[in-house]
Amino acid sequence: MRTAELTTFPTRDAARFPDGGRRLLIYVVYDRRGEVEDYVPYALKDLRRFCDTILVISNGALAPAGRATLETVADEVIERDNSGFDIWGYKHGLDHVGEAISDFDEVILANDTWFGPVRPFDPVFERMDRQELHFWGMTDHVRVEPNPFTHRDYLAYHLQSYWLVARKELVASVEWIDYWANLPAMNAYEDAVVKHEAIFTERFTSYGFIGEVAFPSITDKVENHAVLYAEQLLDAGCPTLKRRPFFQWPPYLDRLAVIGKWTLDAAARYGYPMEILMQDLARNVEPRTLNADAALLDVIPEHDTNYDKNSPLRTLAIAHIYYPELAPTMLDGLDRLPGDYDLIVTTADEGRAEQIRATLATRTPRGAVDVRVVESNDGRDQSAFLITCREELLNGGYELVVKIHSKKTPQDAFNPGRLFARQQFGNLLPSSGYVANVVALFQREPGLGLAYPPMVHIGYGTMGHAWWDNRARFVEVASDLGIRVPTDQLSPLAPFGSMYFARPQALRLLLEPEWSFEDFGGTEEYKDGGHAHVLERMPSYAAGELGYHTRTIATPAYLARSYTALEYNLDQMSSTLMDTTMQQIERMRAAGDFGDGRLEDFAYMYARMNKPELEPRFRAAFARVAPWRRRLGRLRPSRIVRRLLPKPGSKGA
Repeated sequence: MRTAELTTFPTRDAARFPDGGRRLLIYVVYDRRGEVEDYVPYALKDLRRFCDTILVISNGALAPAGRATLETVADEVIERDNSGFDIWGYKHGLDHVGEAISDFDEVILANDTWFGPVRPFDPVFERMDRQELHFWGMTDHVRVEPNPFTHRDYLAYHLQSYWLVARKELVASVEWIDYWANLPAMNAYEDAVVKHEAIFTERFTSYGFIGEVAFPSITDKVENHAVLYAEQLLDAGCPTLKRRPFFQWPPYLDRLAVIGKWTLDAAARYGYPMEILMQDLARNVEPRTLNADAALLDVIPEHDTNYDKNSPLRTLAIAHIYYPELAPTMLDGLDRLPGDYDLIVTTADEGRAEQIRATLATRTPRGAVDVRVVESNDGRDQSAFLITCREELLNGGYELVVKIHSKKTPQDAFNPGRLFARQQFGNLLPSSGYVANVVALFQREPGLGLAYPPMVHIGYGTMGHAWWDNRARFVEVASDLGIRVPTDQLSPLAPFGSMYFARPQALRLLLEPEWSFEDFGGTEEYKDGGHAHVLERMPSYAAGELGYHTRTIATPAYLARSYTALEYNLDQMSSTLMDTTMQQIERMRAAGDFGDGRLEDFAYMYARMNKPELEPRFRAAFARVAPWRRRLGRLRPSRIVRRLLPKPGSKGA
């Protein structure tokens, strides 16, 4: 941040990195679990080729396993309080090295906000080593005026602080020593930008030091190029890939036409191990946000294109059949699985079990078959799966499970209920070729935990509401289970309808507790806020905690119906708002709950958007007039306007 005119000094002499020179890396990590994701040692192992000493600073306490991981790739690991962000972590490292820093010809200050190397470090170091300079960065940020954080002056052109390299002449200077000795406190993210990142480059170049960037901004647009042009930077040879494009707010990326899937494809094309990348994102990004940013919806063709017959997965199908008349259709779907599979059918009573066994007797089994009567139908397919089939899922050695149930949805109107069932089965088991392609996803991606249809929306008000009354209880249960994957704020990424393909090991956190049928609270508990509906929303979060990601899957025919409905609905909702989806969402969020469209609801919205201090006063005022509402009628603007306007045929009409 510019606070005063900077005095510019003459350019100082600079030197190349010397042959046989020594390099120190100070690498700052932060993990809210105290663990270390696999992408960190992957990066540090490669950087060891260029660095004589690696000092890791952990902002926050490390778990024993996290420390052990870091100690295999670092010369020293130091834990400190999580304060001051990565900038104060750098300072802590510099202070710890102290006068011994004079032993090094170059110091790298880097943090854990990037994956790499995606492209080799070698040509970057070779190119930058030849340059006569005092410091260099991997990427830069163009000047912004006015400063977006302070809304005045300007945000100076700067090298981005996730990777900054300083040569011996700079590190030994009085200016460098004074800078770090007087580093201001940083209590918010914007402090790290405004008080360090955005001033370092301008300040030290004004002192006469020479700074350069390895991969300059691609355009003159005022954007974060390391995030928004990540694919292009990789193509240019940049070894670092920022993690932010995969947890950025999706409407923001939508407005700027940034497609995370293209960046992922580029990283895979250049040979980065995608399993460790997806493992990190699955554990640390809201699943629905990741599903959007990384475009993890697969449109599956109906003909087999990818299944490897030489690497079959040991498969278990679990079908909870409450309605025996649906058994033939369900079993037909399961028989579309490639290869053999074992089958467990659960049902509510012995009478239903006999009907199901009679149906099975007419068919040729593809593996072991077991029909089980559950102790209680409380919790329905959820309890049958987690309790009655627990042992096989935990200890059966299966690599894939297919969970389905007889879905009628009798509580809904006929058309929505029929559509919901077709949406589930039609995107899970529609044809042999389709199912083989879904299984092939699990063959190719060891880190894939679940695959299931997208959220149903035609006939149902799920969009923006799919937590309903389950989120608060979900957060409690997730905490009890040790699930620390961030919880989506609006709608969860979940297998609504509770049917899916999954790796049993990805569901381990849901299977290890010894649930009882009493936990599901009786038939009245199968409602929002009840155990069954909470656990229905849990699988992707439980899988994510273990590093398994989720894909949604659909047929082309379903997507044709779904997309056209969504496009039309969004077009209608957008018609009275500004242009971009991001702006529309921001405006609606600022307005808050629209309520019932009463006068008081509009008053609250006005206050929230313009004068927040008025909202409590409005609420108090409307509370005082509440007893008069029956006499005055509901305070809708339309009714008030009709009362104020002259009636047709009256004087003045």
